[in-house]
Amino acid sequence: MKVIAFNGSPRKKGNTARLIAEVFKELEKEGIDTELVNLPSGPVQGCVSCMKCFQAKNDKCTLSGDSLNEYIAKMAAADGIILASPTYFADLTPQMKALIDRAGLVGIANGGLFARKAGAAVVAVRRGGAIHTFDSLNHFFTISEMLVVGSNYWNVGIGLQEGDVENDDEGMETMRKLGRNMAWLLKKLA
Repeated sequence: MKVIAFNGSPRKKGNTARLIAEVFKELEKEGIDTELVNLPSGPVQGCVSCMKCFQAKNDKCTLSGDSLNEYIAKMAAADGIILASPTYFADLTPQMKALIDRAGLVGIANGGLFARKAGAAVVAVRRGGAIHTFDSLNHFFTISEMLVVGSNYWNVGIGLQEGDVENDDEGMETMRKLGRNMAWLLKKLA
Protein backbone atom coordinates (compact mmCIF):
# COMPACT_ATOMS: atom_id res chain seq x y z
CA MET A 1 0.00 0.00 0.00
CA LYS A 2 1.15 3.51 -0.77
CA VAL A 3 0.07 7.04 0.09
CA ILE A 4 1.29 9.99 -1.92
CA ALA A 5 1.13 13.51 -0.51
CA PHE A 6 1.32 16.72 -2.49
CA ASN A 7 2.71 19.72 -0.64
CA GLY A 8 1.23 22.84 -2.20
CA SER A 9 3.46 25.19 -0.21
CA PRO A 10 6.37 27.03 -1.82
CA ARG A 11 8.13 26.56 1.55
CA LYS A 12 9.30 22.98 1.11
CA LYS A 13 10.26 22.57 4.78
CA GLY A 14 7.56 24.82 6.19
CA ASN A 15 4.55 24.12 8.35
CA THR A 16 2.61 22.27 5.64
CA ALA A 17 5.49 19.81 5.15
CA ARG A 18 5.73 19.31 8.92
CA LEU A 19 2.04 18.42 9.12
CA ILE A 20 2.43 15.90 6.29
CA ALA A 21 5.45 14.39 8.06
CA GLU A 22 3.36 13.81 11.17
CA VAL A 23 0.71 11.95 9.15
CA PHE A 24 3.43 9.95 7.39
CA LYS A 25 4.93 8.77 10.70
CA GLU A 26 1.68 7.01 11.57
CA LEU A 27 1.26 5.51 8.11
CA GLU A 28 4.83 4.21 8.12
CA LYS A 29 4.31 2.62 11.57
CA GLU A 30 1.56 0.58 9.90
CA GLY A 31 3.84 -0.53 7.06
CA ILE A 32 2.37 1.81 4.46
CA ASP A 33 4.80 3.34 1.96
CA THR A 34 4.74 7.11 1.62
CA GLU A 35 5.96 9.60 -0.95
CA LEU A 36 6.06 13.37 -0.75
CA VAL A 37 5.81 15.52 -3.86
CA ASN A 38 6.57 19.21 -3.45
CA LEU A 39 4.66 21.14 -6.07
CA PRO A 40 6.91 23.61 -7.90
CA SER A 41 7.00 27.09 -6.43
CA GLY A 42 6.90 28.60 -9.92
CA PRO A 43 3.86 28.78 -12.13
CA VAL A 44 1.95 25.59 -12.82
CA GLN A 45 -0.36 25.78 -15.80
CA GLY A 46 -4.00 25.76 -14.76
CA CYS A 47 -6.70 23.90 -16.66
CA VAL A 48 -7.73 25.64 -19.89
CA SER A 49 -10.94 23.60 -20.26
CA CYS A 50 -9.94 22.33 -23.69
CA MET A 51 -11.69 19.01 -22.85
CA LYS A 52 -9.15 17.11 -24.96
CA CYS A 53 -8.69 14.65 -22.08
CA PHE A 54 -12.24 13.43 -22.81
CA GLN A 55 -11.23 12.69 -26.39
CA ALA A 56 -7.81 11.16 -25.67
CA LYS A 57 -8.86 9.06 -22.64
CA ASN A 58 -5.20 8.20 -21.98
CA ASP A 59 -5.00 9.18 -18.28
CA LYS A 60 -3.14 12.37 -19.24
CA CYS A 61 -3.69 16.08 -19.57
CA THR A 62 -2.94 17.33 -23.08
CA LEU A 63 -1.10 20.39 -21.73
CA SER A 64 2.64 19.92 -21.58
CA GLY A 65 5.61 21.78 -20.19
CA ASP A 66 5.18 20.86 -16.53
CA SER A 67 5.04 17.76 -14.34
CA LEU A 68 1.26 17.40 -14.00
CA ASN A 69 1.05 14.18 -16.01
CA GLU A 70 3.73 12.64 -13.79
CA TYR A 71 1.66 13.68 -10.75
CA ILE A 72 -1.52 12.23 -12.24
CA ALA A 73 0.25 8.90 -12.83
CA LYS A 74 1.49 8.89 -9.22
CA MET A 75 -2.03 9.60 -7.96
CA ALA A 76 -3.50 6.82 -10.10
CA ALA A 77 -0.93 4.33 -8.78
CA ALA A 78 -1.38 5.23 -5.10
CA ASP A 79 -3.93 3.77 -2.68
CA GLY A 80 -4.25 7.05 -0.80
CA ILE A 81 -3.77 10.70 -1.69
CA ILE A 82 -3.05 13.59 0.66
CA LEU A 83 -3.49 17.12 -0.67
CA ALA A 84 -1.86 19.69 1.61
CA SER A 85 -1.83 23.45 1.32
CA PRO A 86 -1.10 26.51 3.39
CA THR A 87 -3.91 29.04 3.54
CA TYR A 88 -3.49 31.93 1.09
CA PHE A 89 -6.19 34.57 1.36
CA ALA A 90 -8.60 31.99 2.82
CA ASP A 91 -7.93 29.41 0.11
CA LEU A 92 -5.33 27.04 -1.29
CA THR A 93 -2.23 27.92 -3.28
CA PRO A 94 -2.44 28.38 -7.06
CA GLN A 95 -0.14 25.39 -7.59
CA MET A 96 -2.53 23.15 -5.64
CA LYS A 97 -5.52 24.56 -7.51
CA ALA A 98 -3.86 23.74 -10.84
CA LEU A 99 -3.20 20.17 -9.68
CA ILE A 100 -6.80 19.74 -8.51
CA ASP A 101 -8.35 21.19 -11.66
CA ARG A 102 -6.23 19.31 -14.18
CA ALA A 103 -5.93 15.98 -12.34
CA GLY A 104 -9.60 16.11 -11.42
CA LEU A 105 -10.77 16.60 -14.99
CA VAL A 106 -8.42 13.89 -16.30
CA GLY A 107 -9.73 11.55 -13.60
CA ILE A 108 -13.34 12.15 -14.58
CA ALA A 109 -12.55 11.93 -18.31
CA ASN A 110 -11.01 8.50 -17.75
CA GLY A 111 -13.91 6.86 -15.95
CA GLY A 112 -13.03 7.66 -12.36
CA LEU A 113 -9.26 7.29 -12.23
CA PHE A 114 -9.18 8.03 -8.48
CA ALA A 115 -12.48 6.42 -7.44
CA ARG A 116 -12.49 4.53 -4.14
CA LYS A 117 -9.03 5.68 -3.12
CA ALA A 118 -8.57 7.20 0.33
CA GLY A 119 -8.13 10.96 0.34
CA ALA A 120 -7.21 13.43 3.08
CA ALA A 121 -6.81 17.18 3.15
CA VAL A 122 -4.15 18.84 5.33
CA VAL A 123 -4.10 22.59 5.93
CA ALA A 124 -1.58 24.94 7.52
CA VAL A 125 -2.88 28.32 8.61
CA ARG A 126 -1.68 31.40 10.44
CA ARG A 127 -5.10 32.39 11.75
CA GLY A 128 -8.23 32.36 9.56
CA GLY A 129 -9.49 30.83 6.32
CA ALA A 130 -8.41 27.26 7.03
CA ILE A 131 -11.88 25.75 6.82
CA HIS A 132 -12.46 27.20 3.36
CA THR A 133 -9.10 25.77 2.25
CA PHE A 134 -10.01 22.42 3.85
CA ASP A 135 -13.34 22.42 1.98
CA SER A 136 -11.67 23.26 -1.34
CA LEU A 137 -9.29 20.32 -0.99
CA ASN A 138 -12.09 17.95 0.02
CA HIS A 139 -14.14 18.91 -3.04
CA PHE A 140 -11.49 17.17 -5.16
CA PHE A 141 -11.98 13.94 -3.23
CA THR A 142 -15.76 13.94 -3.35
CA ILE A 143 -16.10 14.74 -7.06
CA SER A 144 -13.46 12.05 -7.73
CA GLU A 145 -15.56 9.41 -5.90
CA MET A 146 -12.89 9.02 -3.25
CA LEU A 147 -13.32 8.09 0.42
CA VAL A 148 -12.53 11.10 2.60
CA VAL A 149 -10.48 10.39 5.72
CA GLY A 150 -11.06 12.54 8.77
CA SER A 151 -9.60 12.91 12.22
CA ASN A 152 -10.98 13.98 15.58
CA TYR A 153 -11.02 17.60 14.37
CA TRP A 154 -10.54 19.35 11.05
CA ASN A 155 -7.12 18.51 9.57
CA VAL A 156 -5.58 21.89 10.36
CA GLY A 157 -2.37 23.01 12.03
CA ILE A 158 -1.73 26.57 13.21
CA GLY A 159 1.58 28.38 12.84
CA LEU A 160 3.15 31.39 11.13
CA GLN A 161 6.93 30.98 11.09
CA GLU A 162 8.58 27.80 9.83
CA GLY A 163 8.20 25.18 12.54
CA ASP A 164 5.56 27.06 14.55
CA VAL A 165 3.00 24.37 13.76
CA GLU A 166 4.95 21.95 15.96
CA ASN A 167 3.83 24.08 18.94
CA ASP A 168 0.19 23.43 18.04
CA ASP A 169 -0.31 20.31 20.17
CA GLU A 170 -3.91 19.82 19.07
CA GLY A 171 -3.03 20.23 15.40
CA MET A 172 -0.18 17.73 15.63
CA GLU A 173 -2.39 15.20 17.43
CA THR A 174 -5.03 15.74 14.74
CA MET A 175 -2.41 14.78 12.12
CA ARG A 176 -1.41 11.67 14.06
CA LYS A 177 -5.03 10.55 14.30
CA LEU A 178 -5.49 11.31 10.62
CA GLY A 179 -2.55 9.02 9.83
CA ARG A 180 -3.96 6.24 11.99
CA ASN A 181 -7.42 6.61 10.45
CA MET A 182 -6.01 6.55 6.92
CA ALA A 183 -3.98 3.42 7.71
CA TRP A 184 -7.08 1.74 9.14
CA LEU A 185 -9.17 2.59 6.07
CA LEU A 186 -6.49 1.45 3.62
CA LYS A 187 -6.23 -1.89 5.40
CA LYS A 188 -10.01 -2.32 5.30
CA LEU A 189 -10.04 -1.53 1.58
CA ALA A 190 -7.19 -3.96 0.86
